[in-house]
Amino acid sequence: APRDMRDMLWSSVDNPESRDLDQIEYAGQLDGGDIRVLVGIADVDALVPQGSPIDAHAAANATSVYTGVVTFPMLPDALSSNLTSLVEGADRPALVIEFVVTPDGTLRTDTVYRAVVHNHAKLDYESVGAWLEGNALPPAVGAVAGLEAQLRLQDEATDRLRELRIRNGAPDLETIEARVVMDDGHVSDLRVLHKNRARYLIESLMIAANGVMAGMLEDGGRPFIQRVVRTPERWPRIAELAAQLGDTLPSTPDPRALAQFLARQQRADPVHFPDLSLAVVKLLGAGEYTLVRPGEAPAGHFGLAVSDYTHATAPNRRYADLVIQRLIKAQLANAPAPYSADELAALATHCTERDKASKKVERRMRKYAGVAIMRGRVGGVFDAIVTGASPKGTYVRLLAPPVEGRVLRGERGMDVGDQVRVRLIGVGEDTGFIDFARA
Repeated sequence: APRDMRDMLWSSVDNPESRDLDQIEYAGQLDGGDIRVLVGIADVDALVPQGSPIDAHAAANATSVYTGVVTFPMLPDALSSNLTSLVEGADRPALVIEFVVTPDGTLRTDTVYRAVVHNHAKLDYESVGAWLEGNALPPAVGAVAGLEAQLRLQDEATDRLRELRIRNGAPDLETIEARVVMDDGHVSDLRVLHKNRARYLIESLMIAANGVMAGMLEDGGRPFIQRVVRTPERWPRIAELAAQLGDTLPSTPDPRALAQFLARQQRADPVHFPDLSLAVVKLLGAGEYTLVRPGEAPAGHFGLAVSDYTHATAPNRRYADLVIQRLIKAQLANAPAPYSADELAALATHCTERDKASKKVERRMRKYAGVAIMRGRVGGVFDAIVTGASPKGTYVRLLAPPVEGRVLRGERGMDVGDQVRVRLIGVGEDTGFIDFARA
């Protein structure tokens, strides 16, 4: 039977506008300096049974699409924004991932179980992040007795987990995509939200929770799916960027060396770290879902997928995460596996394809937003970073505003990660094209 954990001081931290709340967190101090961390994941499967019409609808979508203007949810809104969301002030079924973080950042005694939970405070990244970085306590935190100390403890666990992540070769990258800012129904800006302490906190706890779930599935001796980044083809260029910064990377791909290099660069030059992160992400390539058979490591696994660190912690937003939730629930109940290896392989392919399609839509929307912002600035000169260089074309992202476009003149010799100056030579109102020439 599910454990009753409604009285524990759970809270969620997400984007201010998010209503599809997938996870909540809690931490407790143990003897000897250990911190016990609980991550509650919405039990979407409880209301979306496998094979039901809503399940078929979710499987076809495979992901929610966030355009910045309109959100197209994977599940009907009545579910993802309410009944299967860990909304503030409501009792909800959840899967709880529990682990202990020791003072040196290692994990021990982890477990997964079903529970009933209650979100006591819906918090947002910006206000919590600003507070953790030394600014005023958000009213939503101050309004709940004990929540301030609770979040400080989660932040302490996050600091410890950082070292573990670097040792495990999980690259720490600051690559949050530009968000479309709307004002009275019109695009007013594109803004990059930087990874503050609150975003970092949630990312770290989700990576740890995902590691626990992946380990449990591996130990269960059943096939499952996981999101991986295959070995990067453009590693020599990543090593070249490191050399330009006076650092060195080995000639063969090494996730641990990359993670350590990035940590050094973040400390040495935090201002330019987002630009380096963007270049490294483009050179690593996209994550994809893959079948993992019992007893084998994922093929070509290179660290965690960079921008999609939560392989299994967002079942309202990604179908693969709902599939993994079902695999875990079946294993907990000693029930037969809900999917065959062949079914999982097909789902992995489908989810990868839909993920790429959704990213394409999101990029296209950013392009049209960029056109709206840049249409009056033709002839202007901007600082930019090269984000793509191939026979298909050379692409840059301006540092401010963070608009992406193609370099049509003077692009010869440019490569990903180069800092360049470009002149805006044209915008396409209908096509979304933004064209530059080397300045």
